[in-house]
Amino acid sequence: MKNALPRLWSRCFPVFGAFALVFCALQQMSAQSEKAGTDLLGKPFPMKFTAVDGRKVDLATMRGKVVLIDFWATWCGPCVKEIPNVKATYDKLHPKGFEIVGISFDEKKAALQGFVLKQQMPWPHYFDGLGWKNKYGTQFGIHSIPTMWLVDKKGNLRELSARSNLESKVQKLLEEK
Repeated sequence: MKNALPRLWSRCFPVFGAFALVFCALQQMSAQSEKAGTDLLGKPFPMKFTAVDGRKVDLATMRGKVVLIDFWATWCGPCVKEIPNVKATYDKLHPKGFEIVGISFDEKKAALQGFVLKQQMPWPHYFDGLGWKNKYGTQFGIHSIPTMWLVDKKGNLRELSARSNLESKVQKLLEEK
């Protein structure tokens, strides 16, 4: 019994050690994602690009509207699972001044275009084919998706965690003067 513990430890350590490394890496990524954007809160949020469908997107021209910045990908299960909620909010509040801008972490343009068409997602989507290294994901420190941010009617970043209770958060920002 005296020698059993060291033997058990030597057999279990590789498994638990690997688990601990993965767990710590995931915690660090989560913490980084939670920090992403905190220095931008309450400040003007500049974003300008040509969408995958050719539309020109400039958040500065969207003043007076509430804009969801949706960092996502077609291959991301939780992202895809959120689409019905995002679409329902868009359908209900778009007439009142709600817009969405998708920032795709996809690497294949045709896959993104086909998915957007099939899912009937009428808002513009940024695409550069760089996956996790895309321009905006890198610029804003996005390390996990889906990540959803809200920009208020004045063009300021107001919410870094819009995923839960999206409709009520958008409604609240739409009611502001």
